[in-house]
Amino acid sequence: MNVQPLPDRPDPDRGAMLASLAAYQTPSAGRSVAQLGITAAPYAALLGLMYYAYYHLSPWLSLALAVPAAGLVVRLFIIQHDCGHGAYFRSRWANETVGWLCGLTTFTPYALWRRHHAMHHAVWNNLDKRPRGVDIYSGCLTLAEYEAFPPWRRRLYRVALHPLVSQLLLPPVVFILIYRIPLDAPRGWRKERFSVYLTNLGIGGFLLTLTLLLGWQPVLLVQLPVITLASIIGVWLFSVQHRFEHSLWARQTDWTAAGAALHGSSWLRLPKVLQWFTGNIGFHHVHHLMPRVPNYRLQAAHQAEPAFAAHVTGLTLWQALRAPSFTLWDEAHGAMVRFPRPLGARRRRRAGVSGG
Repeated sequence: MNVQPLPDRPDPDRGAMLASLAAYQTPSAGRSVAQLGITAAPYAALLGLMYYAYYHLSPWLSLALAVPAAGLVVRLFIIQHDCGHGAYFRSRWANETVGWLCGLTTFTPYALWRRHHAMHHAVWNNLDKRPRGVDIYSGCLTLAEYEAFPPWRRRLYRVALHPLVSQLLLPPVVFILIYRIPLDAPRGWRKERFSVYLTNLGIGGFLLTLTLLLGWQPVLLVQLPVITLASIIGVWLFSVQHRFEHSLWARQTDWTAAGAALHGSSWLRLPKVLQWFTGNIGFHHVHHLMPRVPNYRLQAAHQAEPAFAAHVTGLTLWQALRAPSFTLWDEAHGAMVRFPRPLGARRRRRAGVSGG
């Protein structure tokens, strides 16, 4: 059953929820190492099998194996994500090391991504503190703001958020190209800017070594499909967990961390196999309420707090696939809406109805 956020339903006390779920924030070194092992080892084996299949079996088989390999990259990204929150290990050094190594696999400059992600956690679904720059996935225009745009800017925004562009074309561009440049990183962010160059060096050295050993064609035809699919899945996960039909956006005067966690984050109810590949991140409401809960404890924390089932919007896989079509926040009606029809199309539709 899907629960729609109701503005007149009082939210449970955030302090009480944090206290009752505090134990779930403690990472287990054994579980963390085991999860890392059963993710990284199969990924390395799959890459080796993809190269073997390319040379000795069939390039098409190699391409088919890119699907599970991409799923493992997504799972490695979730581990990297936990490290960025200091949630995967108790040791800061261990989090930093594993997070950076995962970043080489996910093509992500770990330190820069971590800082930007921390900014997201400070202001998610807050209409008065929306991110600027190249991030089109953390923010949301209001319907009134969109309609105030000149026609050329409305068309540009519609194109940018069209699912074909925002969900399929842009994600590989972000992970393969944009992450190679320290965009949105002020000069003072020296560590973050250095992480971009260090990550580029690590990725470049790995790919160059493979190219010298195997040739550029197999390297391109193995690595490119994997990171392309993984980036598409990852960006889709991130976007549908905040912009969906019953998501709630609020002005600063009405925004609260508990309200944003319960009503501005979705509970993505995936089939078990997809839940495994996505590292339980579908329990996104728990993550935003308590970012220090490691991914392997998110489901248990969700089940331990009855308020989640009563207040959080659950999305089926089909609803999540439709979620990117809800692009604007209608402040007047307190609801997410799709792009309105262009004026010319509305006139033609009315004329057709009148003529009929």
